Amino acid sequence: MRQQGGHPVSVRQRETADETRERIAIVAEEMFRRMGFAKTAVADIAAELDMSAANVYRFFPSKNAIVETICNRCLAEVEAQVAAVARAPLPAPERIEQAFDTILQYHRDNFLVERRVHDMVLVAIEHNWLAIEAHKGRIRQYLATLLREGIAEGAFEPHDVDRVSAILLGSCVRFCHPILVAQSIDEDLEGQARETVRFLLRAVEVNRRPL
Repeated sequence: MRQQGGHPVSVRQRETADETRERIAIVAEEMFRRMGFAKTAVADIAAELDMSAANVYRFFPSKNAIVETICNRCLAEVEAQVAAVARAPLPAPERIEQAFDTILQYHRDNFLVERRVHDMVLVAIEHNWLAIEAHKGRIRQYLATLLREGIAEGAFEPHDVDRVSAILLGSCVRFCHPILVAQSIDEDLEGQARETVRFLLRAVEVNRRPL
């Protein structure tokens, strides 16, 4: 493709800074999965992108900063999936169960099937604590909304939805934290999550379901 006057136009010349950052993060994540976080240097990422390491550093001050961007994208994906569950045409108790199952399955599918990703997850948690805390707050809000809808449906007795949503999330952390999930990867975590959520919801259910 050429501009007027015969000068070639590069696709990358048309790329915005945000698009370049995203392209770097996507390639870096693929390399972390393939080679391992520790074995992947910024120079390797730059070579894969056909650019200099200095150019990568223009967008990310460190390899850890790339991981933070990947982490933020993953958190957004989890929240989008939980939001979809929250909108499903199902009774509130079932949607709460599915919300935790969705989070658990996301961690299984995206991190824990590949052991090389383990170190990347550790770095993301260590260096992105504020973003993770904000993410937990948004998940609690979804749970509070579902509890509120359950009260309106007649499934739950009136209660403090903010307090109960915090109890739910805190009690189910082993199904939501990728490192804790990894430690029990060979167990029936889906069944355990379902039973735990049902046990907790019995405290506010009008008609208590069997465990």
